Amino acid sequence: MGNFVVAAEQEGVRLDLGLVEWVGTRSKAQRMIKLGLVLVDGEAEESPKKLLQAGETVEFELPPSLPENAKPVAFPLEIVYEDEDLLLVNKPRGMVTHPSPGHHEDSLVNFLLYHTRLARENGLRPGIVHRIDKDTSGLLVVAKSDQAQEGLAEQFRVHSIERRYVALVWGELAQPAGTIDFCLGRHPRERMKFAVRADGKRAVTHYHRLKLFRKLSLVACRLETGRTHQIRVHLSHIGHPLVGDPLYGQYRDLSRIYPPSVVEGLRSFEGQALHAQSLGFTHPVSGEPMFFEVEMPEEMSALVRQLEEVSGEG
Repeated sequence: MGNFVVAAEQEGVRLDLGLVEWVGTRSKAQRMIKLGLVLVDGEAEESPKKLLQAGETVEFELPPSLPENAKPVAFPLEIVYEDEDLLLVNKPRGMVTHPSPGHHEDSLVNFLLYHTRLARENGLRPGIVHRIDKDTSGLLVVAKSDQAQEGLAEQFRVHSIERRYVALVWGELAQPAGTIDFCLGRHPRERMKFAVRADGKRAVTHYHRLKLFRKLSLVACRLETGRTHQIRVHLSHIGHPLVGDPLYGQYRDLSRIYPPSVVEGLRSFEGQALHAQSLGFTHPVSGEPMFFEVEMPEEMSALVRQLEEVSGEG
């Protein structure tokens, strides 16, 4: 990890520009900041526009090298809908959305490029207007034309897209429905995590309880905003982290309540039990209202069925 102390003559310089002499290019500096690889006085800084102050200590870690453009790779995808301008894909758990360190050729973008053309094919994120976490399954809309890319990006910007997720969480949600409205920002010490922060960006999650089990709840979440890890951080903050979440949750031993098969299902669930179930938007070219929904993946739905059976709901 490299570091430097901001000199008096650097006072007021943007963080990304201040990093250029150390890392080579402004785009590389901005990517490092976005990846959480830059700390200012010991805290992760997520804005390249941050103005440096004399005496601040900037620490940075160089990211692993990435190719300039994504490579098409053959892989069977579940395409839910496709036309000339866009497509919807049901992303499986365990797949990253776009190339990143350690995932140069096994991302959704790699597989989509083999399947079809995408908008703005140069770079590592062609056609991508939103993303879901690696271990979150479910629907993603992807642009195939520039017009679709611009139109979809605008709908995400003004929060007019309807996004509904379903999650299995630890604990019994006391309220049948509610709204979580807490600002989120990069965790001050752990750069892979996000946290509720007064100085963060506004984040709003609406939820309602679908099923109540002993010490567990199945909950539907509707995003008003779309911050990184939003549902995971929000539900953890109110005491209901997602089952299987390696960053924001912790396994809870319910062996005194449930039979071994259910306990093993909870213990072995890898990655957060979160599924992007439905997506609604206006077609950016035709103006037609669009709505799509997909079922939970088998591992998650099987666990829910087991809980229903032992609860007498099966």
